[in-house]
Amino acid sequence: MIQVLLADDHQMVRTGIARMIEDAPDMEVIGEVGSGEAALSFCQQHRPDVVMMDVRMPGLGGLEATRKLRQMVPDTRIIAISACDQEPLPSRLLKAGAAAYVSKDTSELEMLKAIREVAAGRRYLSPAIAQQIALNGLSETAESPFDELSEREMQICLMIANCQKVQDIADQLHITPKTVNSYRYRIFEKLDLSGDVELTLMAIRHGLIESPAN
Repeated sequence: MIQVLLADDHQMVRTGIARMIEDAPDMEVIGEVGSGEAALSFCQQHRPDVVMMDVRMPGLGGLEATRKLRQMVPDTRIIAISACDQEPLPSRLLKAGAAAYVSKDTSELEMLKAIREVAAGRRYLSPAIAQQIALNGLSETAESPFDELSEREMQICLMIANCQKVQDIADQLHITPKTVNSYRYRIFEKLDLSGDVELTLMAIRHGLIESPAN
């Protein structure tokens, strides 16, 4: 029996995926959490086979939670789930250690297939996301301005775009506020931006975060 943890800050999303999994004879949901921090704590205690990890969550967020989980519980496989199939987010999650990346609007059959594939030690990508990654790799120029950011810069960029305060980011990443601000200004320079609001608007335009109105 494949044991699955659902990590998503939206109760309705967790409920929908849980119902889908419970109808499958070879898998079960053993827990539901609403943040990356809670996912880390749960996995340390229960060691699920698979974590369905929402990319966009408050606090630690899916990207950093994925990276930390791979270090803490390497036998647990991670499926990143998101409404965004645009680069560079899928590639960043795969580099962080996700074994699969699927869209939230994928079919039930494809979602279950992804769980079975990663539980068996294989990787899985939704066809549309695989195409995005392939096209981005073939392009001679960056498809997104965020491609220019390093892994750490991208991580902090997403946290800033999600309106997290500098001190909170520093606490979660175990670095100083001064270091966070150094990354912050480097991000602004690379993206030719003047502040947090512009960064958030650019992240929304490129599908990295959801608009507050959604």
